Amino acid sequence: MDEVTTSLLIVCVASFAAGFTDAIIGGGGLIQTPILFMTFPQYAVATLLGTTKIPSFSGTAISLFQFAKHVKLQWKIILPIAGIAFLSAMVGSSLVSKMSNETFKPIILIALCAVAVYTYRRKNFGKHQENKETNNAMVKAVSSGLVIGFYDGFIGPGTGSFLVLAFVALLGFDFLHASAHAKTVNLATNFASILFFISTGHVLWWLALPMAVCNMGGGLVGTKLALLKGNTLVRKFFLAVVILTIIRFAYDVLLKNN
Repeated sequence: MDEVTTSLLIVCVASFAAGFTDAIIGGGGLIQTPILFMTFPQYAVATLLGTTKIPSFSGTAISLFQFAKHVKLQWKIILPIAGIAFLSAMVGSSLVSKMSNETFKPIILIALCAVAVYTYRRKNFGKHQENKETNNAMVKAVSSGLVIGFYDGFIGPGTGSFLVLAFVALLGFDFLHASAHAKTVNLATNFASILFFISTGHVLWWLALPMAVCNMGGGLVGTKLALLKGNTLVRKFFLAVVILTIIRFAYDVLLKNN
């Protein structure tokens, strides 16, 4: 087996694991993106980010399709959030090669630590549906879509988890329904980034397509498991992904730049 084939196999396995994790709670980029960067360091950052968006989109799409069979999606809530997140992600992606995202990482690290502590201490957080469909809640949710969409286009890892948190905290969804609805918004942000990266030639299709197939496989398995096990599993995965995200950003903030 030659070096290129071995490298391709490594990133495909990572894509399957990423699709599995993304399907349950998001955060698959924590697995897929770093491994892609380590395996193919000879390519530009924008090119690797553009490439990883293809499997992310594919896995999210298959996961959403499976969720939609079992979970009723509230489109009047999803569409305005997805629309603003789409536009915001496009802006974020356009800035990837023009400015550093290092400034934002300490802020994100602090926010993630607060999220982890809050979710762990509140045992019933996201276990049951609550009705928060007020105008004020929707304004906050759409505002979250604006911020998270930009984050996805500009930085990326953990976007699905942030979206789940927004649906739980602001709209009163349980974790299972929040994960299903987050897939739609995440699909929009991924699509926005894909349009930008394709238009600028930053996609390695020979790498993106096999990764996409593997990501879809992981997404299919992860969705079935999430639907089978329900809120308890999704909540545990949420905490695990948030902790992994904290470790990732702590490394970037405290060690990588020193």
